[in-house]
Amino acid sequence: MLTNFIDYLHFEKRYSEHTLIAYENDLKQFIEFAEIQSIQEFSSLSSSFIRSWIVELIEKGVANKSVNRKLASLRSWYKWLRKEGLVSHNPLNKLKGPKSEKRLPSFAKESEMSTEHLDHYFNDDFDGQRDALMVEIFYQTGIRLSELIHLLDSDTQSGAIKVLGKRNKERIIPINSLLYEKIEAYRSIRNATCGTTKYLFVISNGNQLYPNFVYRKIVAYLGTATQLDKKSPHVLRHTFATHMLNRGAGLETLKDLLGHASLAATQVYTHNSFAQLNKVYLQAHPRGTNS
Repeated sequence: MLTNFIDYLHFEKRYSEHTLIAYENDLKQFIEFAEIQSIQEFSSLSSSFIRSWIVELIEKGVANKSVNRKLASLRSWYKWLRKEGLVSHNPLNKLKGPKSEKRLPSFAKESEMSTEHLDHYFNDDFDGQRDALMVEIFYQTGIRLSELIHLLDSDTQSGAIKVLGKRNKERIIPINSLLYEKIEAYRSIRNATCGTTKYLFVISNGNQLYPNFVYRKIVAYLGTATQLDKKSPHVLRHTFATHMLNRGAGLETLKDLLGHASLAATQVYTHNSFAQLNKVYLQAHPRGTNS
């Protein structure tokens, strides 16, 4: 049953490999818990049994956010089981997970994303120009790690980048002329080093980048250029979104640029914007402080 469900998510829902692995691991963990309790049949499980699994996860120190993700995986599985006629009810319908702490997305300051930082940190050779351009594209477009890795050489044009996002949805993101000049300069040194390539970003032997490679490069850069505790490519996506809002971009526009399916995902950045506005107010308004 599990294999068929994962195939359904892969071929019909077109979930990413990362998401498929998360679903499979979550469900295997639940099945293992059920087997320990001598449960072999999943058609008659009660919500109280699933609640006992939640309790065990929390007692093991699993974060509330992770518990809720596991419940979402289980809820999707039971929804599919009902659709296939393998169970008669979904025991998770009225079951609520633990409340998650809402953590604001981390983002770098505008001063920390200056071109001076980039020029100082990266060399002028192939590796340096590629890594600097990765930072620039993450920051100037807000694309995801998987989207950057899969950028084709033909996806970049003067004034825009074509991005293939989640569930194979395409979007066009505008870029300025300076960024396009950097892409062209990198493309020139890349072709001289590796020859022409299918993908925009490659390692020195011409092969496509892989996630851990990009992750390490971005974490290393953010570690020197910023004071952030959390460092990852996604932080640059958060930084793009927050700086856009702080400079007056609308939520609908930002939603389209980020490739979000709904405004709900985009609205989390308004909290960061409000925090920035509040800081400016406290510093600038005569009544902003208690002194």
